[in-house]
Amino acid sequence: MTELRGVGIGLGVAQGPIARMAEPLPAPKDAKSELSVEEETARVREAVGAVARELEARGAQAGGAARDVLEAQAMIAEDPTLEAEVDSRLAAGKTGEFAVHDAFASFREQLIALGGYLGERAADLDDVAQRVIARLRGVAAPGIPDPGHPFVLVAKDLAPADTALLDLDKVLALVTTEGGPTSHTAILAREKSIVAVVGASGAKDLADGRTVIVDAAAGVVTVDPSDDDLVRARNRADARKAAASAPLTDGALADGTKVPLLANLGKPGGAAEAVALGAEGVGLFRTEFLFLSSSSAPTVEEQRAAYIELLSAFPGKKVVVRVLDAGADKPLPFLNDAHEENPALGLRGLRALRASEDILREQLTALAEADAATRASEAGPADLWVMAPMVSTVEETRYFTALAQDYGLKTTGVMVEVPSSALLADRILQIADFASIGTNDLTQYTLAADRLLGSVASFQDPWHPAVLRLIREVGAAGRANGKPVGICGEAAADPLLAVVLVGLGATTLSMAPTALADVRASLLTHTLDDARRIAEAALAADDAASAREAAQAASSSPVAA
Repeated sequence: MTELRGVGIGLGVAQGPIARMAEPLPAPKDAKSELSVEEETARVREAVGAVARELEARGAQAGGAARDVLEAQAMIAEDPTLEAEVDSRLAAGKTGEFAVHDAFASFREQLIALGGYLGERAADLDDVAQRVIARLRGVAAPGIPDPGHPFVLVAKDLAPADTALLDLDKVLALVTTEGGPTSHTAILAREKSIVAVVGASGAKDLADGRTVIVDAAAGVVTVDPSDDDLVRARNRADARKAAASAPLTDGALADGTKVPLLANLGKPGGAAEAVALGAEGVGLFRTEFLFLSSSSAPTVEEQRAAYIELLSAFPGKKVVVRVLDAGADKPLPFLNDAHEENPALGLRGLRALRASEDILREQLTALAEADAATRASEAGPADLWVMAPMVSTVEETRYFTALAQDYGLKTTGVMVEVPSSALLADRILQIADFASIGTNDLTQYTLAADRLLGSVASFQDPWHPAVLRLIREVGAAGRANGKPVGICGEAAADPLLAVVLVGLGATTLSMAPTALADVRASLLTHTLDDARRIAEAALAADDAASAREAAQAASSSPVAA
């Protein structure tokens, strides 16, 4: 028996035989085409178009975060700059296969050099290129294997197009050798409630057919387990399945301390599923969907209709709406489309809204009107809270809260996503009604590691003690000022880290709805004193991996570690 360690996603456990992802297609040779330039160009155009339509279709079928990723891939496939690169090689008489391979590789290097969001998209080019070349060759694109029986999928990482449409009747669990807790594979696994361990580098040597246990709660892959190990894992899986079907309860610790569990939503259409999965409200409603697919800002009327739909789904419940968070990886032509050398540190979030204040004022108008409309409805109003993204100073806090209150919005707060706002939380929370910590960006800015850049993915871990210390600062400021402090980043969906966050002072946790059951179960096994003790154990560590290990050890011990 061998144990391989990685980062577990959720609390699940699964077992079965391994099936590995197929190796990529071999690179085509640099050869002259026997066809005319026009014929080769037509072949490539057809292949690229077919692949783009297939990606879009997969996205529409998958929905959720997968749809956004796949639609972005389809746009990359048909990018005019990339098309020009391919055409230049076809004009030189190259085969379509080589022209695509070479042009995509060249374009990939250009994107990597740019870094940030575009650098991360470079990884998607490999998958698109493989699909186009496979289409040109008339063969199946490399993808999910089909051994004819349920299996544990082992891969270097998964392309978005593959992850989006996994057959969950066949794929028992995922194991990747690369990636971290905020990689797209991890996010989609969490969204689909797939048992997964990512970043298990030792899995690269595993062969097809070997039996493994994938224990996401422990972040361990056990290779060639004993019969007793298999029985224990099966019993755990059965117990977890039974717990998931039990009546829903509000989030709470073992001692009765309330910890409301809220949902992160990107569109009003996700409200019904969130309610069905036990969300006690909405901790983060992203309004970007109204803006990203348009060349101009949506009207007040269009926004108001969407906000009414959302608020109507949660009568009597808290709904936290984040005003537009654009810039960096979400540039908008009508807000800020100027080139920036480092957009993650540029005009984004509230900074961009202040530069185009009419857009912010229209959004606040729509939110206030939606709130008034639902207050007059038979079902009754939701409890609307509004917050600003990427707040970094006390002055920005004062600006946003005053402006929002001018529009009649009663509960106004800020997102804590940069170290400055965490360190100034005691002063910020003298002004704002609440704070919500975005752990993805807070980790990015604390560790100076672009959250969208694969080359520094290992630094993108919210377990890092530096990040935990900043969260503790915000929690302490919340207690001192009598103000709530929520968590709405991916960290809240990690069942053990959720306990740590409560120990650091978080009063609510918001996450993808599919993570609610695991987090609810985890909280119920610890008291508030436990949570604080486990948090202290994590804080005493030197790095993310040891913080996670220290918390695991403390969580299984009735006494301080």
